[in-house]
Amino acid sequence: MALPAERIAQLSSFAEDVRAGLTASRKTLPSKYLYDAVGSALFEVITVLPEYGVTRAEERLLREHAASMVAHLGATAPSDIVELGSGTGQKTRYLLQALRDAAPTVATVYRPIEISETALQACARNLADIAGLRVVSEQGDYFEGLGRACAARTPGQPLLLLFLGSTIGNFGRDEAVAFLQTVRATLSEGDLLLLGTDLLKPVATLIDAYDDPAGVTAAFDMNLLARINRELGGDFDLRRFRHEARFDAAAGRIEMHLRSLCRQTVRVAAADLTVHFEADETIWTESSHKYRSDDVARLGAEAGFGRLASWEDQRWPFAETLFVAR
Repeated sequence: MALPAERIAQLSSFAEDVRAGLTASRKTLPSKYLYDAVGSALFEVITVLPEYGVTRAEERLLREHAASMVAHLGATAPSDIVELGSGTGQKTRYLLQALRDAAPTVATVYRPIEISETALQACARNLADIAGLRVVSEQGDYFEGLGRACAARTPGQPLLLLFLGSTIGNFGRDEAVAFLQTVRATLSEGDLLLLGTDLLKPVATLIDAYDDPAGVTAAFDMNLLARINRELGGDFDLRRFRHEARFDAAAGRIEMHLRSLCRQTVRVAAADLTVHFEADETIWTESSHKYRSDDVARLGAEAGFGRLASWEDQRWPFAETLFVAR
């Protein structure tokens, strides 16, 4: 059966990114490719592990403060809600329900943007019971989906953009500012952004969160190599790699790496690539920067947003910050 043109384009981009990352002086792979159907399922397991408090902290904030967050949105509650990287939408439902409760007569459109079709399908199912909410899924990269969502927005009404789950931490500090500046350029003045950020905490706590004793995060990380094998004709031997987490204090980030356990050569057919690994050489697969509260306000200001309010969880330091586009 012939593949659809869109799927061919996705595989071509994947192959190009794998080639670029594995031929760089420091081998790396984009973290977005961790989230295929298998990776997304594994990440859902990670979110309930006792060592990983990010998701529970954000869920507590949204559950306990959703009404307050909606009150800070202004007199006209947004009818268009867009979320970058929605996942299954389980946490977001608290905010969406609070929006519907505040304005039950206003038609509300929620546009989750995800690269994973599996996650989008789960998101639509999870939110189907919220009366008056229309879910319009946008599969693709962040800015592709955001562009389509902004083009379809209700004229003259503010839009609320959600970027939850501390995904902003996957970017370096300068990259995070540049990313949010691009977001700001896509939005209109007066639009709103709710940004989730994981805050600094003890290093041992962070290491356990990204290298749990049950090995789920290791399986999540290793699945990236398995995905290359499945989709791009790679011949990675997963037994020759090991997942590890490390903390870079100077950069304020936790890093995930896949370490080669021996000298080896790997072929990736679709990328027309043969790549050599030395023993102990790593592939850097993800970064997660941890912030201080005042860092978050500065981050938004540099990108063209003004801070309206913030909420912090004390059990697992985590913040939700509401910004307005200036």
